[in-house]
Amino acid sequence: MASDRTLRKGGTRRRTTKQVPREGAPVAGSAKSQAEGALVTMGELREHAEVHTRAIEEHLVTWRRDFHRHAETGWLEFRTASLIARALEGWGWTVSAGRDVVDPDTRMGVPDPEVLDAAWERAHAQGGDPEYLAALRGGYTGVVATLSVGADGPERKPVVGLRFDIDALDLQESRSPRHRPAALGFGSINPDAAHACGHDAHAAIGLGVASVVSSLAKSAPELLPTGTIKLIFQPAEEGVRGAKAMVHAGVVDDVDAILALHVYSGWPTGQVACGRDSFLATDKFDVILTGESAHAGGNPQGGKNALLAAATAALNLHALPRHREGPSRINVGRLVAGQGRNVIPPTAYLAVETRGGTSQINDAMRAAAERVIRAAAAMYDCIADIRPMGSARSAQSDPALYQRAAAVATALSGLQVRDPEPGGGSEDFTYMMHRVQQQGGLASAMGIGADIGSFGHHTPEFDIDEAVLPEAVKLLTVLSLDLIGNPLTGS
Repeated sequence: MASDRTLRKGGTRRRTTKQVPREGAPVAGSAKSQAEGALVTMGELREHAEVHTRAIEEHLVTWRRDFHRHAETGWLEFRTASLIARALEGWGWTVSAGRDVVDPDTRMGVPDPEVLDAAWERAHAQGGDPEYLAALRGGYTGVVATLSVGADGPERKPVVGLRFDIDALDLQESRSPRHRPAALGFGSINPDAAHACGHDAHAAIGLGVASVVSSLAKSAPELLPTGTIKLIFQPAEEGVRGAKAMVHAGVVDDVDAILALHVYSGWPTGQVACGRDSFLATDKFDVILTGESAHAGGNPQGGKNALLAAATAALNLHALPRHREGPSRINVGRLVAGQGRNVIPPTAYLAVETRGGTSQINDAMRAAAERVIRAAAAMYDCIADIRPMGSARSAQSDPALYQRAAAVATALSGLQVRDPEPGGGSEDFTYMMHRVQQQGGLASAMGIGADIGSFGHHTPEFDIDEAVLPEAVKLLTVLSLDLIGNPLTGS
């Protein structure tokens, strides 16, 4: 271990490197609008970014395929996060990992300790970085890295944040020879874990941005404006479990503008939606109903039937009226109960979710759902234990940031701007968006096409066009530096 590394209390390792002195004046916008001004002054920087991105194209594919082959699900991303942290440190970024960037009290849907331990041991056996694995143990698998560029000074502002989710899905990947990852030998080797939503690509894109920015800071420091880029590698997005804990750890409290980019099958490669909205707020929760077992024939009055309580709850949850002020959803995805034909069931389990077009609508649905569940439990003299498993807010991308992103994307070769599409899904990046906007900053959720066969997300056959990787790196690198050099002002 090099002498300039330190292992901080709480499992975070940081490395501080001397910054390259700035040789020229900062980039500043002076045209009619901030978006137009950015393009006028950032042309040379774009050219350099494209050159450095082309130089790592093979690495991007290698990184993506390595993460894909070693897929790890939410809170178990030990190998993935440790290798990301090690690479970032090697490129001169200041790295924080583990409990410093993940709040223990607001994690949701964390696997049992024996599952965490087994996944940690597997990550160690599969080549995870030993030092960073120690910091991540227990399921604290977030990583944050910062790099300040431009003129020396006590505070490198503004701060632009980029979020990359890194978790896989609880899904068995296809082993068909027609499935490209299987055919080329990078299909997931971990049972019931598959990158079927492109987060392997997101992790590789994040590393690509880190590599390119580091290269620019060394080779062309005079081109870089003064500010800080913060990369946030988030665990447990699937099930909307991870972002809230990172927000509560304060990782976006100093961020002036934050972006996330998601790859999409079904969109032509290189098409960019610069400001996605219509994310539904959601709550995911498990319900454990506890009654009392008894002989169904000999002592039926002595039992407390948890199965009937669960069935009553499920039927009445789906009977709840929908909200007049916008979209609302409720679903019971699982009901598990019963032990034998002649036994009064003493326990039952429900997996429930609510959604709403706004956080307020979702809150109303969640409150109504809890009333139904507790009333159903009371009917059968059972006890209801409601356990939060995940949540996300609604959010809106800022128009000014959308316009800036669209202007930058239009100026880059290989990209084409498309209109955002409404959807019925949820995304816990909205917690980060809300916190940054609450503090006067700007936020935008972006999407980029990566179609290679219209494979559905969250399916065993999912795959992406890897040509999207350098395009996404180029876009996020230039856009981040553009926002530093020509900052926008939040509302």
